[in-house]
Amino acid sequence: MIRTLLIVMLAAIPLSGCEKIDNNQTVTDVVAPKAPNYPARTAAERARDKYRHPAETLMYFEVQPDHTVVEIWPGSGWYSAVLGPYLKREGQLIAAHFSASTEVPFFQKTRRTYIDRFINNPDVYGKIQLTELMPPEKLSIASPGEADRVLTFRNVHNWMRNDQEQAVFDAAYLALRSGGIFGVVEHRAPPDFGREQMIETGYVTEAYVTQLAINAGFEPAGHSEINANPKDTRIHPHGVWSLPPTLRGGNTDLTYFESIGESDRMTLKFRKP
Repeated sequence: MIRTLLIVMLAAIPLSGCEKIDNNQTVTDVVAPKAPNYPARTAAERARDKYRHPAETLMYFEVQPDHTVVEIWPGSGWYSAVLGPYLKREGQLIAAHFSASTEVPFFQKTRRTYIDRFINNPDVYGKIQLTELMPPEKLSIASPGEADRVLTFRNVHNWMRNDQEQAVFDAAYLALRSGGIFGVVEHRAPPDFGREQMIETGYVTEAYVTQLAINAGFEPAGHSEINANPKDTRIHPHGVWSLPPTLRGGNTDLTYFESIGESDRMTLKFRKP
């Protein structure tokens, strides 16, 4: 069921008898709309599927439509636009977002944008529950044992800047039920990168992420190359931000960085005993 539903959502392949969401909309209509003004996923978001492989990634993390899923730091909501409609009828999406009291302008703006689009449109995205993650002060992303899945996409390097990565992994462990899965997608560093190099470039080693999970109590449950990009050398003047979508170098070597595409990424699965 999960494979069929996710592929239908993301590939926009018409199926007869497709389950209705509401207002005569099918899953395909919600996620890959025929009408350009329907807000579930934008054309720009769908264009990035070739780099982010959302259907394959969520299948690998074994996300079911009746699950309670916590997405940690969803940002502007690229993955929430997939998860919200998918979980809308039977499940629950919990967005562990930036704190409402944050003084960081980027965090303030991103949180407002997320609320305007997702929280204020339950007919499209379901009744998403909003919690706060701002370590070390705020770490309660869900009730203990509430979540079937906790997912994070390209965030570990952000927590490393404030030495809070272990605290977040511990919070994910606490939120999950026994047997639940913590899914991590992150920019992948060469094995010889040290901590400071990881922070500076935004690329993190698989060994470091795995150790954080083990420290929290998780058991490694798999590794996938779904989001690998062999074109990415991981050595760039502005780290991972040299690449799309940021392209921090502007027009300098723009064609080269666009030819690489988005970063090489690890896709790791951890299970709570």
